[in-house]
Amino acid sequence: MSVTSARPPLIERWREHLPFEEGDPVVSLCEGATPLLPAPVLSERVGAEVWMKCEGANPTGSFKDRGMTCAVSAALREGAQAIICASTGNTAASAAAYASRAGIRCAVIIPDGKIATGKLAQILAHGARVVSVAGNFDRGLELVRELVERHPISLVNSVNEFRVEGQKTGAFELLEELGRLDLLCIPVGNAGNITAYWRGFSEMGATPRLFGFQAEGAAPLVAGHIFEHPETVASAIRIGNPARGAEALDAVEQSQGAIRAVSDTQILAAYRLLASREGMFCEPASAAAVAGLLEYGADGAERVVCVMTGRGLKDPDTALDHNEGAVIPCEPQMAAIEAAVLG
Repeated sequence: MSVTSARPPLIERWREHLPFEEGDPVVSLCEGATPLLPAPVLSERVGAEVWMKCEGANPTGSFKDRGMTCAVSAALREGAQAIICASTGNTAASAAAYASRAGIRCAVIIPDGKIATGKLAQILAHGARVVSVAGNFDRGLELVRELVERHPISLVNSVNEFRVEGQKTGAFELLEELGRLDLLCIPVGNAGNITAYWRGFSEMGATPRLFGFQAEGAAPLVAGHIFEHPETVASAIRIGNPARGAEALDAVEQSQGAIRAVSDTQILAAYRLLASREGMFCEPASAAAVAGLLEYGADGAERVVCVMTGRGLKDPDTALDHNEGAVIPCEPQMAAIEAAVLG
């Protein structure tokens, strides 16, 4: 019996715009086609029509799956038996899942003590070989780039062109769904995603402005220098030397946009607002885009999209550590339940 998915794999859906031919292997978990939700609270606050592109609805809970389906499919086409990446978490979780699907080995290099619990659980569950190294993400990426020059292993970080090719489809979907948008707000870490969105918009002849946002403690593109010891609550963008930094700066210049910084306090405020008022439980890095929109405004844009790059369950510790609510202990009697529930 032949079984097909109601949602086609991203590569099949956008093949004419991607470097894949009919008959090429496709490693897919039915990524892409993520929800686009109106954000009424944000719209009222900034005086514009604001939408949220919910990339946390991808199979492993982040936007990384768009690029990983392409990177792993290309690796399989080229005969690779193993893939590797350095990661703050989301790339590694995605790589591990797609390697499992492809039936090839996966190794990931993570910064010691600098990865969210939910992401580490995903990586281990998919059976990847996890190596924790002293130092930050940037040092890990240096090491894996050197490693793949010595051994026949496919590198699937965002320096891999297939990653950017897959991630540009997010821009295709926005244009398909909205027709046009004036402004895109997006978190910036290793800078592959903002680069990919501009590539996608450009290929479709669209020119929305791009506003990228980094955390103040990890803002090399804002400060103009490498951050040797990047720090932020938004672990997914805790990167001090973005691999695609130059391309990201070109993208914002060409789009007449900007890359700006927001504080951890602003990120956490946006994080709580999204969960409590918009029903959007995202990881802190996603909230950076909204924090930036709230801080700097829509700058005259009528239609704005915030890219929500990952779901909140990726980082449960942050939710527990920075939530104003509390679990109310209660005896199992009706009077106690009424008092607890009704306050």
